[in-house]
Amino acid sequence: MSQVTLRSFHADDVEGVLALWEASSRSAGQPVYGLAEVLASCEKDHAVVAHAAGRLVGAVVGRAAHAQGWVVFLGTAPGHESLGDRLLAALEREMTGTGLTKLSALLTDDPVGLDAFHRQGFRALKDLHYLERDLPLQRAEVALLAELGGRMLPRDRWDAIGGMTEEKGLLERRLVVPLAHPEVADRFGVAPPRAVVLFGPPGTGKTTFAKAIASRLEWPFVEVFPSRLAADPAGLAGALRETFAKIAALEHVVVFIDEVEEIAGRRGGEPPSPLQGVTNELLKLIPAFREQPGRLLVCATNFIRAIDGAFLRHGRFDYVLPIGLPDAAARRAIWQAYLPAGADGRVDLADVVASSEGFSPADIEFAARRASQSAMEHAMATGSDPTALTGEGPTTQDYLRAVASTRATVSAEAAAEFQEDITSLARL
Repeated sequence: MSQVTLRSFHADDVEGVLALWEASSRSAGQPVYGLAEVLASCEKDHAVVAHAAGRLVGAVVGRAAHAQGWVVFLGTAPGHESLGDRLLAALEREMTGTGLTKLSALLTDDPVGLDAFHRQGFRALKDLHYLERDLPLQRAEVALLAELGGRMLPRDRWDAIGGMTEEKGLLERRLVVPLAHPEVADRFGVAPPRAVVLFGPPGTGKTTFAKAIASRLEWPFVEVFPSRLAADPAGLAGALRETFAKIAALEHVVVFIDEVEEIAGRRGGEPPSPLQGVTNELLKLIPAFREQPGRLLVCATNFIRAIDGAFLRHGRFDYVLPIGLPDAAARRAIWQAYLPAGADGRVDLADVVASSEGFSPADIEFAARRASQSAMEHAMATGSDPTALTGEGPTTQDYLRAVASTRATVSAEAAAEFQEDITSLARL
């Protein structure tokens, strides 16, 4: 065997390390650390390479994290497996003196690599699990997302929506699964949706569902506010065009436009409405938006009948989905969120839920806060010192009185019109 020389990594060793990493991925499965991480650590952290007969036959790469060092990669060419011990020892010598107290490694099930670590004094620790998660937002996107006023939403938004099983099931099947698992959609010939309209009476949770979809997909959520864009020197149409151009730079995104009828209303009339130019601009932006994968436009409206017919046609929006008033299970979950701690035992929630049929989520929130305020004020009437109040909090009767004195946002006429709109305009 040719004489082997160990030395620190040089820039011209990149191709050799790349070849070792690719060979390792073929023989022992995907290495724990990706190629980009390995190459970055070669240049910025610690790396030792082995050369024999003019070619690179081994490499070990390490990275320091506070007082702990990590072996990022260990690879040897066929016939040079015994070099693993020497490479690890050389890396340890190079990293000694940098304040490290421990050197650790995460490995795939590669017997050759494991043996080298064991011979060098590494020990396997029991009851440890390697867990990893791909971060949904890359560094380059953070500043752009902040500029757009967007954000990543907590992952629990979807599960936090209680009840509404029919609506959630529909959104799961039509939107979430094809977008989250494009390979599955492709196998069945399903084209992932790019744009949808959510319609329904005011306060039924259309915005909540849009955010829940973004949360479920773990995509950034960007809400476009036409009223804010109108103040732009470029005008509403120009500002809208510029906003969508910036959004195009994000890898994944859910874009939300609420009350879209304000900028996509029926065109016509003499003289033409000043917003017709904005509607035309939006109609041109949607096809371009649809060409990019990994994005979803969600438009919401309380007045689906007011939207221009060209806006809703096939080819622009994949689905036009109704979001109605919460069912009993959803109302129960909403009420539960507003009950003070310890109220479960003294409040007949079934009665409260039944009495609030026809209420929107916003109506329930208003009634719940009214009941709490009323109960506190009643307790205050018995004494002047708020800290000495002895009341236990709202009772069933407090909630029932609050429901009775709250006018539902959605009238019977509006609810009937919604059912008609489902028949004539929904596209499921």
